[in-house]
Amino acid sequence: MKFTVLTLFPEIPRAFFEASIMAKAVEKGIIAYDLVNIRDFAYDNHKTCDDKPYGGGAGQLMMAEPLGEALDSVKAYKKHVIYVTPSGKPFTQKKALELSRKDELVLICGRYEGIDQRIIDEYVDEEISIGDYVMSSGEVAATVIVDAVYRLVDNVITSESLDEESYSAGLLEYPQYTHPKVYKGMEVPEVLLSGNHENIRKWRLKKQLQKTLANRPDLIAQARLTGQLTSEAEKMIEELSDMQFKKHNGRKNRRK
Repeated sequence: MKFTVLTLFPEIPRAFFEASIMAKAVEKGIIAYDLVNIRDFAYDNHKTCDDKPYGGGAGQLMMAEPLGEALDSVKAYKKHVIYVTPSGKPFTQKKALELSRKDELVLICGRYEGIDQRIIDEYVDEEISIGDYVMSSGEVAATVIVDAVYRLVDNVITSESLDEESYSAGLLEYPQYTHPKVYKGMEVPEVLLSGNHENIRKWRLKKQLQKTLANRPDLIAQARLTGQLTSEAEKMIEELSDMQFKKHNGRKNRRK
């Protein structure tokens, strides 16, 4: 799979592509990348790529001509083009998996107040947001998408490592522990030391449900709609809800 990143600051994504697991994937030929500096396609001596928006307003806007030339140089019209923007559709694990099946992705890194709408109309296949907040660096946002996608490509990491991650089955991941067995008086849960794989599986599922109910109850509702919750999981949710109800009532009684 190949990632082509169009940016005003190629040194930012370059550091990512040259480090850790990504660097190994590139070395093995599983992942390829190209960093295109949009300034190389500017027309003036100052390499100007932004200007004031028509109609007024604060800030600068990335100009259509240099960015369009950069996109043409990589034959973007034949590829899947993503513009990373706060006004895009939310990025999810499901979307990451979908994108990991593409042969090549072209990512446009915005800056300032964004890019000229005509570039979006002419070249962009989809606009993606990594969250409900605004960043100054489109490069960082694009790297988030690249990181979530490339690790799902075959042979980048083992499939076993992906099976029980957060969102892989509609739930958040269970707590994990490693050596030492005791840290600052806190012990590893006994069930994880028991060697009983069935008990460990049940404990992990219950912890997944507990964490998801606490942090992302919306995922429970979604998992129900998609049929991802087993009868065993539903029973555990009922038990956890009862425990939470009793705990809440116990607090209220102590205050009286």
